[in-house]
Amino acid sequence: MKFIKPCLVAVTTLLAVSCTSQKETASLKDAYKDDFYIGTALSADQIEQKDKKVDSLIKKEFNAITAENIMKSMYTHPQKDKYDFTLSDKFVAYGQKNKMFIHGHTLIWHSQLAPWMEKIADSTEMKAFMKEHITTIVSKYKGRIKSWDVVNEALNEDGTLRKSVFLNTLGEKYLVDAFKLAEKADPKAELYYNDYNIEEPAKRAGAIALIKKIKAEGGKVDGVGIQGHWRLQSPSIEEIEKSILEYSALGIKVAFTELDITVLPNPWDLKGADVNQKFEGNPKMNPYPEKLPDSVQTQLAERYASIFKLFLKHKDKISRVTFWGVHDGQSWLNDWPIKGRTNYPLPFDKNLQHKPAYDSILKLKETKE
Repeated sequence: MKFIKPCLVAVTTLLAVSCTSQKETASLKDAYKDDFYIGTALSADQIEQKDKKVDSLIKKEFNAITAENIMKSMYTHPQKDKYDFTLSDKFVAYGQKNKMFIHGHTLIWHSQLAPWMEKIADSTEMKAFMKEHITTIVSKYKGRIKSWDVVNEALNEDGTLRKSVFLNTLGEKYLVDAFKLAEKADPKAELYYNDYNIEEPAKRAGAIALIKKIKAEGGKVDGVGIQGHWRLQSPSIEEIEKSILEYSALGIKVAFTELDITVLPNPWDLKGADVNQKFEGNPKMNPYPEKLPDSVQTQLAERYASIFKLFLKHKDKISRVTFWGVHDGQSWLNDWPIKGRTNYPLPFDKNLQHKPAYDSILKLKETKE
C-alpha cells in the first residue's frame, strides 16, 4: 500500500491549505480512472436531482450510473400497450450531461414484473412479448445506454435454472432469445448476464454453463455482472478471485454491479429458516440503530480495502465496479431481510460523509511523492 506524504505543518499556511484542499477534492472516479469505472445506483429522487448535496456527491465521485429501480419492467412497461419512459429518459439525460457510462438494468427478470406479464401463459405470446419489449427499450436508447443486464437472476443457488414465467413458457431458449434480441436492437451495446452469489462454487458453475450455452447457440454475451451483496467475512477473497479468473477465461468482461457489504447479522445464519415475524423488532437483529461502532467501521474499511486490492490486481479483466446506492440511508439493506433495521454497507453514511471504508479504498491508489 502506498501513501502520500503528509502535509508539513512547518511549511507555509498556503501550502497547508493547498494540501488539505487536495485531500478534500480527491474522488473515487478520479483515483480509479485508469482502472475501471466507479458506478452507483440512482433512486428516482436522485435522477430528478431533488437533493443538491446528494447530486454534487454523485457528480464528484462516480462516472457510471445504473437505475436502482425505474428501468425494471413494472415501471417501463406497466400495461401491454403502454410504456412509460419518463424517468428513464431523465436517467439517460443525466448520464449524458455528466459524461457518465450509462448501464441499463434490466430487460428480463422474474421479479418486479408488471402484473399482466406474469399472466402470459403460452410460448407464442411470450415470444411476442420478449421481442417487442426488448426491441422497443434497447432501440430507444441505442448508442446512449452503453451496456445492459439482458437477463437478471436466472439461476437457483445450486446453479440450476430458476422457475419463472419465462422458463415455464419458453424453456431454456428464452435465455438465448433475449441476448439475440438485444444484440439486434443495438449491436454495439455490451450485453451482460447479472446475478447474485455467482462467486459461490455451485452457482458459479451454473453461470459458466449458462453463458457457454448462450454463446454456443449464437447469443452475444460480452460480460458477467457479479452483484457483490457481500458480508464482512464472506465470500472469501479466494472465491472472488477464482470467479474473476474463471469468468474471464470465457472471453468476457467481469463487472461488480451492485456492491455493498452488510454489517448486520443474518437471521438465516441463526436459525437456518426463512425470516419470519419473530425477527421483526428483535434488538439482536438491529444491533447498531444509532451509530456504527468504531471497531465495526474498521472491519468494514479493511474488508473494502481487501476487495479493491483484488480488483486492482485484476483490473485488466474488470470493466466496472458499481455500488448499490449512493449512501447508507438509501440502501435496500435497511429493509432486507428484515424491515426497519439500520445498516451501514456503503462508503458514504446517511449524512453523505465519507467513512473509513471510503478512505481505505482511496488509499490504495495514493502514491509516494
